[in-house]
Amino acid sequence: MNDRNLVRGLFLVAISLAFGLESLRYPIGSFSRAGAGLFPLMVSSLLLLIGLITVARSRFVERVHLEFNMKNIAIILASLCGFALISRHLNMIAGIVFLVFCASFAGTASYSVSRNLKIAVGLIAVALAFQKLLGFNLPLY
Repeated sequence: MNDRNLVRGLFLVAISLAFGLESLRYPIGSFSRAGAGLFPLMVSSLLLLIGLITVARSRFVERVHLEFNMKNIAIILASLCGFALISRHLNMIAGIVFLVFCASFAGTASYSVSRNLKIAVGLIAVALAFQKLLGFNLPLY
């Protein structure tokens, strides 16, 4: 099983089933009065649909060899762990900047400080919108 498209679809199906089945433990409610499990169930249902389409599509397109780059996986995991630690002990804005700059080392494009700054500013703007407009309790500063 060296087909990247098939593995991608199966992974999406597995993730959607894990979250969808877990969401059934919460009250679903109705669309007019949503329960805690309705939103995760809807999102996991859409993800399941995308995963099934990806699995079906993998049967009709050319196989793409699956490669694991352990260095890039380690870089992404380190950037996520660093984000969590910095957000907890300093603030989330510094964590976002660290995440963007560290994770970009795993990319295939050349390293660009200006591109990373633009991405970080965009993510900080989204986090500020979540905090100010939606009332999320985010430790941004």
